[in-house]
Amino acid sequence: MEIKKCYIYLNGRAIGSVDNPAKFVNEVRTSRRKGQISGEVNISYMEKLGEVRVNTDRGRIRKPYIIVENGQPKLTTEMIEKIKRNEINFAYLLRNGVVEFLDAEEEENALIAFFRKDVTPETTHLEFDLASVFGLTINTSPFPEHNALARHAMSANFIKQSQGLYSTNFDQRFDSRGYLLYYPQVPIVTTAAYDYANIKSHPSGQNFVVAISTYYGYNMADAIVINKSAVDRGLGRSVFYKSYSDEERRYPGGQRDKFRIPPPTAEGYMGEHAYSKLSEDGIIEPEVSVDEGDVLIGKVAPPRFLEENIGAGGLEEKVRDDSVVLKAGENGTIDSVIATETTGATRIVKVRVRSQRIPEKGDKFASRHGQKGVIALLANQEDMPFSENGIVPDLLLNPHSIPTRLTFGHLLEMLGGKVGAVSGKKVDGSAFTTSGKNRIDEYGNTLSQYGFDRHGDEILYDGITGRPFKAKIFTGVVYYNRLYHMVSNKIQVRSRGKVQILTHQPTEGKARQGALRFGEMERDALIGHGASLLLKERMLDQSDKTSVLVCSQCGSMGYYDYIKRTAICPLCGGNSLEEIEISYAFKVLLDEIKSLHILPSVKLNE
Repeated sequence: MEIKKCYIYLNGRAIGSVDNPAKFVNEVRTSRRKGQISGEVNISYMEKLGEVRVNTDRGRIRKPYIIVENGQPKLTTEMIEKIKRNEINFAYLLRNGVVEFLDAEEEENALIAFFRKDVTPETTHLEFDLASVFGLTINTSPFPEHNALARHAMSANFIKQSQGLYSTNFDQRFDSRGYLLYYPQVPIVTTAAYDYANIKSHPSGQNFVVAISTYYGYNMADAIVINKSAVDRGLGRSVFYKSYSDEERRYPGGQRDKFRIPPPTAEGYMGEHAYSKLSEDGIIEPEVSVDEGDVLIGKVAPPRFLEENIGAGGLEEKVRDDSVVLKAGENGTIDSVIATETTGATRIVKVRVRSQRIPEKGDKFASRHGQKGVIALLANQEDMPFSENGIVPDLLLNPHSIPTRLTFGHLLEMLGGKVGAVSGKKVDGSAFTTSGKNRIDEYGNTLSQYGFDRHGDEILYDGITGRPFKAKIFTGVVYYNRLYHMVSNKIQVRSRGKVQILTHQPTEGKARQGALRFGEMERDALIGHGASLLLKERMLDQSDKTSVLVCSQCGSMGYYDYIKRTAICPLCGGNSLEEIEISYAFKVLLDEIKSLHILPSVKLNE
């Protein structure tokens, strides 16, 4: 049944109506395939809504499909042969109406077949390659069709966070921070997209020997156990680069900063020991070991206010110390120093500090299937399980982390990686190349040839007791990434330190030597435990306890007059004031209420 007067929307704006929408849409598509209108135009007929939508705007995701007419794909075997001989290319197929790009809305009108054998008279399009239902990121992970969808999103994030060879000119760059894996490897199991995008020139992980086994409760949930001897041999080891920079700024009035060792008379002078590692020009030299608080770039700046500038008897100019200091909690070695100029002839100095990052408890690793894990134990090699050939796994993964997350691609990669390791060949893990059962049979046959169990299971012996485990343990090779979430970058300690000016509470954040917030929910936990003294200590004594004078007559806050040596209430003029202990944040609240023309009063009990 045709709907009369069907509205046409161009990029969401109504531009007219048409009597026969199906015919109109077909005419537009035919014109597009003949090249009479732009191939960027997409049109769809929403029958239930009675709308024709035309999209020509930018930013739409579009995907190529082979056009099917009367049950026959337009891409013939002769064309495929010509493409192989480089006689025609993709642009030729596009111009001649063999292939077209559909956007998400036009796909609603299409009936797309996955394979040639599935084409029926109703089919409108045919997929080029089944793997194209995934994007580039997912296609670089092996066996993606065997994993749950949520894991793909996680895997894509982990790839972005992985440490590896992020740039081949890393030694020439002064990135604010950079992580570089010492021994990056190309994965044994790769995909067509991984090879085509040439990602192997920037590898970001290593091939780990993995056994799916528990280990005395140390790898519960997402925890993993790693072989300490493998770490000592360089497994997962990386270097962390951090850059510091400064420039000689110019100020109005002809004043300017200067790189030099600050004199003892400078305001904010840190003591002779802080500048002991600087050379004569005030700049540190390469290969010097540095610790937190060490000055990297010595610099003096003019005083902040002009009237300060006349020094002692006007003889010397007053300066203040404005040096660059290594941040708290960091240490390392000076890797490189450069001095250069800006276009405005201002001197700039950049210092790059490097430090080793050896895997430790709490560091995060993840496979390409979204199987993340944090090191809970670095076990000695002699205490780890071992096979009859003496092979000790690098990593022990908890068996419970597979079924709940449906990452069967991880298991397939273990099997494929093992096949690649024993046969010395790379293994193709591209999506939809063969069915899962065929792959397992193929891998099983290869493993059997080399004397291994066809399902990848092995008898392992407990390194502590020497006895064989009762069950066979699935062992294989998986490509793991080391992620940049490391304990050494996040560790935060504070006893006493700076407080905020407004609330008198400790500052927050690692960079400002801040405290960890004891929040609402932590407070609830202490209330639930009845630990009232601990609650008071955390939220008052250790935070912003302050003493104030409160008028016992009108309840407003007073002050102590040191000339008259008596406490005075500024509101009622009385002088019977009591000293009470409150949180300074409460005083700020009272002041803010006063600013709204509401007078709060504090009532005192006997």
